[in-house]
Amino acid sequence: MEKIIIFDFGSQYTQLIARRLRELNVFSEIHPYNKNIDFDDPLIKGVILSGSPFSVNDENRLILDIEPILEKKPVLGICYGAQLTASQFGGKVEKSDKREYGKASITTLENDVILEGVSASSQVWMSHGDSITAVPEGFTILANTSSIPVAVFKSNPGRFKHDIRCLQFHPEVTHTLEGEQILDNFITKIAGCTKDWTPDSFIDSTVAALRTQLKDDKVILGLSGGVDSTVAAMLLNKAIGKNLTGIFVNNGLLRKNEFSEVLESYKELGLQVVGVDASEDFLSELSGISDPEQKRKIIGRVFIEVFEAESKKMKDVKWLAQGTIYPDVIESVSVKGPSATIKSHHNVGGLPDKLDLELVEPLRTLFKDEVRRVGNTLGLPHSFVGRHPFPGPGMAIRVLGELTKEKIQLNQEADHIYISKLKSSGWYDKVWQAGTILLPVKSVGVMGDERTYEYTIALRAVNSNDGMTAEWTNLPYELLGEISNEIINQVKGINRVVYDISTKPPATIEWE
Repeated sequence: MEKIIIFDFGSQYTQLIARRLRELNVFSEIHPYNKNIDFDDPLIKGVILSGSPFSVNDENRLILDIEPILEKKPVLGICYGAQLTASQFGGKVEKSDKREYGKASITTLENDVILEGVSASSQVWMSHGDSITAVPEGFTILANTSSIPVAVFKSNPGRFKHDIRCLQFHPEVTHTLEGEQILDNFITKIAGCTKDWTPDSFIDSTVAALRTQLKDDKVILGLSGGVDSTVAAMLLNKAIGKNLTGIFVNNGLLRKNEFSEVLESYKELGLQVVGVDASEDFLSELSGISDPEQKRKIIGRVFIEVFEAESKKMKDVKWLAQGTIYPDVIESVSVKGPSATIKSHHNVGGLPDKLDLELVEPLRTLFKDEVRRVGNTLGLPHSFVGRHPFPGPGMAIRVLGELTKEKIQLNQEADHIYISKLKSSGWYDKVWQAGTILLPVKSVGVMGDERTYEYTIALRAVNSNDGMTAEWTNLPYELLGEISNEIINQVKGINRVVYDISTKPPATIEWE
């Protein structure tokens, strides 16, 4: 399929560029700025250079030779990409008197296709410490602002085989009010994309590719009940049918009744799934463990042991399927380097090698919101598509400190009330992720004429697009009051409920 290549120079907004293009039905791929790409590929229609925390005047600046790309494809430079272009071809980039960050208004000076349909004065979002003070010879300034002389510029026709347009601002953020129009101009009017990348086209092409790749081979897939693994299972099921077997492991750390309910749902979807109740194995290994990373490692190890034992009962399996999604792939090849610690709930590290299986990842090109759209197109029920993200370690990292069966059950009961109340009040679908956290502290309370000394539950509810950043959800006081009363009245062992109003960053969504 046709695509736009995005070269990542480390900007916090790089993923957002890719998401915006995909919302415009154009497939996009993010690569580190120094990745070798074959630009003779006719499916590559254009290239975008992202922003960066670096300055083009730094000694350790990130450098990409732009001219060879322009011999093959049109280019759009954004922020650092614009400054790199100016610097590389003889313009001037100088440190600004003050860092320009926030809303600004560009004024169009020259008409150009990149600004077609954009107001003569349009609000944009700036984020830069350097300014382009002079464009190179053979380039034209298209727009400025009241504080910077060069906000948009382009190479003149004939300067290169293909033209480059450059923006000092970020068209991908919503604060740039006509940013979508600018990106649409680049991908359609300049790069010539047909905008035919949709959930339907993804399903058709992926199922066809899976049939070619897997043929009559047998595949196993670790299922979690979440949207990623379920959508992966549905795609594989369309491609290879009964040659797919899902394995759903109960680690004793799921939500209340989740194991039986999810198994029944998978049966209704026509998936062939083996349910393995290994809760006692996990809980015995976790007994007395309080360190969060140790919990994760134990859960990962025991899961591999259980999964390995179950997979060996199946004959002639050649492939292991995983619900890896695009942010995990990007993170592993980031400009900033691979993550120091890969959390155990992302993917089951080590399994393909240990089981001597090849790996197949049907969703590795999709963002989370795209996975949901594909799930909807596949006809998955809302209970799967709209399900909140739930960490692989589950209650192990939502019961802080030392784990016991009693504490896990307390949190499961409180969580069940919380989630049920969110659903019945209509708030569940307005929240990206919610759950309860059992704190490792007890406090004094009074129930009737009795003094109590019991645990505290923290409620967490956040809104986010991808989990990279998150805002706490402003749930109504009345609803919080109802949830608190019901938890305290119905869950013996809890006498206090608090609400977490921390954003990410500086906090995280989960507490461990």
